[in-house]
Amino acid sequence: MTSLLFHLLRMLGGCAAVVLPLLMGPVIAAENQLLLRPSQERFSSGDRIWWLEWRQGKQVLQRWAAATGAGQSQGLDRRWSPGNGAPLPAGTYALGQPEPWGRDLWIGLEPQFSTRRSGLGIHNCFPGVGCICLPQRRELDQLASLIRRRNIRRLVVLQ
Repeated sequence: MTSLLFHLLRMLGGCAAVVLPLLMGPVIAAENQLLLRPSQERFSSGDRIWWLEWRQGKQVLQRWAAATGAGQSQGLDRRWSPGNGAPLPAGTYALGQPEPWGRDLWIGLEPQFSTRRSGLGIHNCFPGVGCICLPQRRELDQLASLIRRRNIRRLVVLQ
């Protein structure tokens, strides 16, 4: 590789700006994804705020205050104890398309790891007891529109 690079640089008069993109391959756009992360902030009810962020690569493009897990259940087992009111387990989720759910919207979440938890999604509720809950319906509508427009297919939940 070193001799090839040397040869290319010599042929192109030392212009690394031409050679390096050839060696690196095509540039791939940063993936659009959602990230859910806990904060130390609280809603007026005392429930923890989790930030649901739309990211492109490492850049945060938009974020919404969300809830997941009941206030008193934040420290409970998140992966193996369905029905305990704990926040979503950390990990990667496939993100479904927004769909009507009664008078609400439902965005299904499929864990891409082993868990006993099921029936997970993003919807309009408060407080949250296991799903991701957006207290403001207009914010859920914004998120649903974004998912459709940008074809966002993945959510990552942090510890």
